[in-house]
Amino acid sequence: MPPVIIPRSEHPISRQNIDPDALKVLYRLRQFNYVAYLVGGSVRDLLLERTPKDFDIGTSAHPYQVKRLFRNCWIIGRRFRLAHVKFGTKVIEVATFRRQIPAGTEEEPAPVFPVQDVPVPEVEQGDPDLLIHHDNTFGTPEQDAFRRDFTLNALFYDIESLSIIDYVGGLDDIRARIIRCIGDPGERFQEDPVRMLRAVALAARLDFAIDPPVLQAIERYRGELARSAPARLMEEIYKVMRAGAAEKTFRSLVDTGLLAAIAPEVPGRITPGFWHSLAAIDQYRRGFTRNPEALVNALLLGSLLIPLGLLDQHHGRTKELGARFGILPLARRDVEFLRQILQMQRHLRDVNAPSRHKRSTMHRSAFPGALMWLELHGNAPEIVEGWRALEAEVGAEHPEGAQPPADAVPRRRRRRRRRRNFRPAGT
Repeated sequence: MPPVIIPRSEHPISRQNIDPDALKVLYRLRQFNYVAYLVGGSVRDLLLERTPKDFDIGTSAHPYQVKRLFRNCWIIGRRFRLAHVKFGTKVIEVATFRRQIPAGTEEEPAPVFPVQDVPVPEVEQGDPDLLIHHDNTFGTPEQDAFRRDFTLNALFYDIESLSIIDYVGGLDDIRARIIRCIGDPGERFQEDPVRMLRAVALAARLDFAIDPPVLQAIERYRGELARSAPARLMEEIYKVMRAGAAEKTFRSLVDTGLLAAIAPEVPGRITPGFWHSLAAIDQYRRGFTRNPEALVNALLLGSLLIPLGLLDQHHGRTKELGARFGILPLARRDVEFLRQILQMQRHLRDVNAPSRHKRSTMHRSAFPGALMWLELHGNAPEIVEGWRALEAEVGAEHPEGAQPPADAVPRRRRRRRRRRNFRPAGT
């Protein structure tokens, strides 16, 4: 079936709402005669008149062909090889159009210049294990659309014609406000079990309904989450908590049984304090158009573990489970940083401490996270306001990048040369 093409006059997406660096990448790819579209969640969010978190690009150029066009490009990934074009701290992710092939037959692209088309071998479908281990078999835009997870994530925006391209009925599902899989939900969730978590998170964040066949597949295959890479699954949990709908998402994770599949002991520990903790994170996040840097992993981790009684709030020591959240191991650096954040709380609450001690506290690396914890969970707005005022005062005294006065710079002492004893030759 040919795609549905929505011309510029019939949709709300404007180039003014697209990141200028993403536009640079799109135009340069088109300049060298590659197909290049804005893809995925950015198109969905622009249609819903929301601010996209990222601007991802799909292209017919292979990763190393993209790298030849941009000096500021790095190739990352193995399971899914991507080109990251960096503009300062910002990253524009560029992915080559892929195609869906039977699990176990995925090919790796040859990392050479120039990159040639990768042939797709003829294989028989018979492997019952559908989990995708590599995803580097390139294809056309249509094939790429049909290999994606949900219809609302498979829309393309063509920078040349300013039109939207829809191969899978994603526009209709956005209008109907429904999360629907592309193809059979059971197969899609076996290929990548993390998609179940994403379906629930998307529905909560966008206030969409979940298609009944998707819910049935989640109930049947939720145990497959244990096969996902633990670090990747934990990162999805952190993404949920940064999205501004953590409370609603976790309630849905409980209802669908996905939270029990990740952490079997957690549902029985949930108290009103747990929902209050997540609501505080959501309230703070909604004050920003993009993810604030203050919501570091350690702070989010404490917001999960402490209300569940899995962490000692005063000393930051994990209880019973060790450094884990259910089946997911926790990064040691995050647990250690959380411990520092919690141990600093008594210093922040000491309003009668000398000024010198307060200024010393501000220079500790854990101070920003500790103050953010106090703001979110400390129920002490007056104390937080006092620290913010002191921050502003110190910042005014020592502006960032300002040079101290010349008379305030101590002169470097000239080192005196040591005289060597004279020895006549031959002695």
